[in-house]
Amino acid sequence: MVFFGCTEENEIMRYSYTIPFPKSSRQCGFTMVELMVVIAILAVLAAIAAPSFQSLIERWRVRLVAEELEGSIYYARSEAIKRGGSVTLEAKGSGWQDGWSIVHTQGANSTTLQEKAASGQVSITLAGSNGKIAVDRWGMMGHSGGLPVLLDFTIVPAGKTASDASAARLCAGLGGRVRRVKGSESCA
Repeated sequence: MVFFGCTEENEIMRYSYTIPFPKSSRQCGFTMVELMVVIAILAVLAAIAAPSFQSLIERWRVRLVAEELEGSIYYARSEAIKRGGSVTLEAKGSGWQDGWSIVHTQGANSTTLQEKAASGQVSITLAGSNGKIAVDRWGMMGHSGGLPVLLDFTIVPAGKTASDASAARLCAGLGGRVRRVKGSESCA
């Protein structure tokens, strides 16, 4: 049997009997020093590579939140068209970064259709917003029952600005199309 380059040949099978050989003084395996050197090399390589993963993780977080928000906008539009309007996309807590919910209001009854929890790792702002987006029966979106407007969400990693490479901007047009652009670009 071969084990890490060492062979174990204590006996050789010939015909129907075995011939014993003297045990070799050669040891198989790794020494503790060799193992510690390999672990030290791996630790140094990991320490060098770790900072480069930070921006990648931030981009993934922003992309995840952008995709969730985009999906919620499309869902709110489809529910408003299906239910004849009276659907709002509402920020939770102190702002959009705390999460959001989609609510249908009919008379005095309000029904929560969907809720999204806070990410905590990103900041979300909506230009000119008071925390509510009203969606009418044609799927047009505006701030709290006002005229339909272009929605401009800015999504950035916590502690960064819109000019950061990992920032994104969601632009929801009057016709309902949502597109994602870099955070430094404008929706116009």
